[in-house]
Amino acid sequence: MTGLEASGLRVELAGRAVLHGIDLAIADGGVTAIIGPNGCGKSTLLRTFARIVRPTEGGVTLDGRDLWDIDARTRARRLGFLPQAPQTPEGIRVRALVTRGRTPHQGRFGLLSKADHAAVDRAIERVGLTAFEHRRVDRLSGGQRQRAWIALALAQETSILLLDEPTTYLDPPHQVDVLRLVRRLNRETGITVVMVLHDITLASLYADRVIGMRDGRLAFATEPGERLAPDQIETLFDMQVHALDHPTADRSIIVPRD
Repeated sequence: MTGLEASGLRVELAGRAVLHGIDLAIADGGVTAIIGPNGCGKSTLLRTFARIVRPTEGGVTLDGRDLWDIDARTRARRLGFLPQAPQTPEGIRVRALVTRGRTPHQGRFGLLSKADHAAVDRAIERVGLTAFEHRRVDRLSGGQRQRAWIALALAQETSILLLDEPTTYLDPPHQVDVLRLVRRLNRETGITVVMVLHDITLASLYADRVIGMRDGRLAFATEPGERLAPDQIETLFDMQVHALDHPTADRSIIVPRD
């Protein structure tokens, strides 16, 4: 399968151009992080990939087919999207939330099959929430709540997962916890992940490939495994940085110059 691909993608919102002629292919099987300044179009690109925002020009294909020509059920079985700070239904418990991910697989009457229950069990177990499956989501920690939402996406059994700033509002330990989970799920299940991140070093550590955006355009795209370079970050943020060697991984740690 060829995955997601944007070609000549231009998006206008409220009469303002947000994306300008984006050409980008997301191959199956890796973890891609999109970074850049606030307002550069990161989330708009992800939401266009999720078929929430419609292109003004150009288009997006999924497995070689126009994304807007694919019916909702077929698309939902291939593509999952977790927005920034999703709204949790009041009083809902973990298992009930995760079960909502099975909607694309249910029949006409919406009844859960044995396969549906098994998929929910697997998703909850994979994110480490089995002991909390009957707890209200609003009584979980921030990191646990994010795990519950990721479990919903896993229960959907898609092969591509789009995450819009999955570490927003989390403290550093929980940010690392969520990104380690994403990396582990990618390695164990082969799921393709595209995520918007603000932290440059976390993007460097937990993604195979980093996409840099500025002013609605692609500034750079690393090859899988390629280290981030200082000039790439300086181009994005107009700041001088050092790229240091990580002590245990072949990755860069980005720090500002004094």
